[in-house]
Amino acid sequence: MASTSKKHREFTGEPMGDKPVTDLAGIGATLGGRLEAAGFNKAYVVLGQFLILQKQEELFTDWLKDTVQANKKQAGDCYLCLKEWCDSFL
Repeated sequence: MASTSKKHREFTGEPMGDKPVTDLAGIGATLGGRLEAAGFNKAYVVLGQFLILQKQEELFTDWLKDTVQANKKQAGDCYLCLKEWCDSFL
């Protein structure tokens, strides 16, 4: 796998708990604020959407782009973060 960010490694290395959306790889303050405004106030709520979309990369990244105007890299980083977390903890 390609190298991942420190943020990605920290998120995927432990249970999710009550983490804010900004702990997700690819999600900074701006996108985090947009997610919160759309009702996705915690990382586990974004995980729920990821699971509703059946962990499908194209569906999830398109949803993130449409919902919070994430760019391709941000959406891809968030997808990989959630996928790896699921592979480890589900």
